[in-house]
Amino acid sequence: MQFNIPDSNLPRVVILGGGFAGLTLARKLSNQPYQVVLVDKNNYHQFQPLFYQVAMAGLEPSSIVFPFRKLFQKTPNVFVRIAEIMSVEPDQQLVHTSVGALRYDYLVVAIGADTNWFGNEKIKSNAIPMKSVSEALFLRNSIFDDYEKAITSEADDAKQRLLDIVIVGGGPTGVEVAGSLAEMKRQIVPKDYKDLKGDEIDIHLVHGNDRLLNTMSPQASAKAEQFLRELGVQLWLDKVVTDFDGETVTINDGSTIRTNKVIWAAGITGNRIEGLPDSVYARGNRLKVNAYNQVEGYQNILALGDVCLQTEEKFPNGHPQVAQVAIQQAKNLVKNLKIWQKEGGPAPQPFRYKDLGSMATIGRHRAVVDLPFWKFQGAFAWFAWLFVHLFAILGAKNKVFVFVNWVWNYFTYDQSLRLVIRPWKKPILEGKE
Repeated sequence: MQFNIPDSNLPRVVILGGGFAGLTLARKLSNQPYQVVLVDKNNYHQFQPLFYQVAMAGLEPSSIVFPFRKLFQKTPNVFVRIAEIMSVEPDQQLVHTSVGALRYDYLVVAIGADTNWFGNEKIKSNAIPMKSVSEALFLRNSIFDDYEKAITSEADDAKQRLLDIVIVGGGPTGVEVAGSLAEMKRQIVPKDYKDLKGDEIDIHLVHGNDRLLNTMSPQASAKAEQFLRELGVQLWLDKVVTDFDGETVTINDGSTIRTNKVIWAAGITGNRIEGLPDSVYARGNRLKVNAYNQVEGYQNILALGDVCLQTEEKFPNGHPQVAQVAIQQAKNLVKNLKIWQKEGGPAPQPFRYKDLGSMATIGRHRAVVDLPFWKFQGAFAWFAWLFVHLFAILGAKNKVFVFVNWVWNYFTYDQSLRLVIRPWKKPILEGKE
């Protein structure tokens, strides 16, 4: 198997990963004097900030993904290849994948991050992560599957475990999931599941810090806590989940919560690529890079986004692992690639992160926004959150679909997306394994 990429006199830029960093870089290099190869295990870009809305049946998955090939239909210098990334040979300037090896002039590692289980294999085998569209769909199926089972359950303990949900992690994802579940409990369960009582459902949020959204301002944290308590979410602050066996959550103070579902949003760790020495990896599997995003010890291997650790005076422990960092790093790298191609040109530009702010939503008319010059919460923050995320989604059609879904849900307090769609499995013929 091979890539079938034509030979070219243009410098070849191989981009591993089509997240915010990789896709931004590929788009900025389209129709430029480079041969660009974008490699990803999926054939689409995923808009991660809205995974939770897919999981909560607020949006269809097709609304927050966009096919790579559609984006690059009119860009002959960009090649898309769907493959699993295996390893890299820096000395040979080769990257190995499930469809073969590929030579590069510049290798850009933008493979993002995955769920951090902190070494707890039992929790990993029983909890539900939410770092992809497929995981969000799995969570959606699990929630509505368990509601159906709870209706016919005769044992009180079994019924309660089917209904109660524990969310681990009080960052933006955990807070947004908790708020959505609380609204589902209030607005959807009484209509769809008349045999269930809303007050039977307990939603627990466990966070290992004494305040939620601890990377945001104290005002945002306090307001997020107030909003969740108003929605009936039970908060376990400054607590750590130490075990989950599929039926019981154990917390570090000895407390337990009986549940079948744990949603794990407690942290991320960088995806590793074989072939790079351990010395270039920092805490959280992040690749150490310089001010130009070059991986330590390599001039033509670069890393962007969540997978890289880049420090500057304002961020001595590295930049936050958010989309804006990835996008800004990609744009800066485009400038530097052009500089590096010109002998005797100007010096490359070091990356400086411009913090545009952060935000999180906690249900209808409840959100918190931290801007560099203004911090606000409540209904106006919620509308601001909707506006920003709507325009960040790729594709005019996706924007329209998301907008229509949000407007319909706003006026009806309802969505018709509560489907349990199980993946089909090809039957095994008798006598074959």
